[in-house]
Amino acid sequence: MSQGSEMHGASKDSQTLYFTPGTLTAGSYTADPGTAGAITLLIQVALPCLLFPAADGADTSSLRLRGGTNAIQAPQVDYTEHVFFPFIRRHFGVEVDLTIIKRGYYPKGGGEASVTIHSRKEPLPAITVLERGKVTSVRGRAYVAGLPGKLAKESRDAAVAYLVKRGIDPSVIHIEYIRESAADAFGAGSGVILWAETETGCVIGGGSIGQKGIDASEVGREAAEELERNLAQGGCVDEYLQDQWIIFGVLAKGKSRVRCGLPLTLHTRFVGLSTAPLKS
Repeated sequence: MSQGSEMHGASKDSQTLYFTPGTLTAGSYTADPGTAGAITLLIQVALPCLLFPAADGADTSSLRLRGGTNAIQAPQVDYTEHVFFPFIRRHFGVEVDLTIIKRGYYPKGGGEASVTIHSRKEPLPAITVLERGKVTSVRGRAYVAGLPGKLAKESRDAAVAYLVKRGIDPSVIHIEYIRESAADAFGAGSGVILWAETETGCVIGGGSIGQKGIDASEVGREAAEELERNLAQGGCVDEYLQDQWIIFGVLAKGKSRVRCGLPLTLHTRFVGLSTAPLKS
């Protein structure tokens, strides 16, 4: 990713890693942890860096990433596609495209995605996102791979039932259920990802990953419960996006303000960032 960089200690069982960066250039890169390591975390590391490569480089960078697409302790790739990317595209003007080539599940991984990042020569704009507005739609995806398709439907139905019980108009709920083919997914896995869109363009997410011993209906209910909890907090971003947008606020010129809901409470707060212009 950078010319003239040096790295030492990147070997199996190493306890220490030393990395000295060089000149950052746009280009084509591939990363494969060989496990179910989250593709979305690789995106989070690479994206801010490749937004501002050397001025004499290419206008775009392409990433070919392999690993897990839907796993615990990391954003599901659907969350990145439908919540995170729309936010930074709408508010910061970040142009990034994601194509899911194949889904991969824990513990084998085997998923693959391609990402195109458009370089910038100017700092990102400061943003102000303080009004959420009413929910206009709830969309989502309940999926299984290598498992009976009826489990996806059970998850979807449980999510819908919970949301309706909590006051969401059933006419605005559109959650698909799908059994992924062997050509589209590697290994066995299941889960639900939901996102609510509002009249001001905010997108609030919620999700759950299926695990051994947990009923499919419980997976759907957990995803809906997480979404409803984030909606109840009243923020313009959910409990995950409120952390993920911050680095882009730091890269922006000026002060950014976003209304965030505090995790697990019904109170809200403002996050404000003020930065100096980037120097060439």
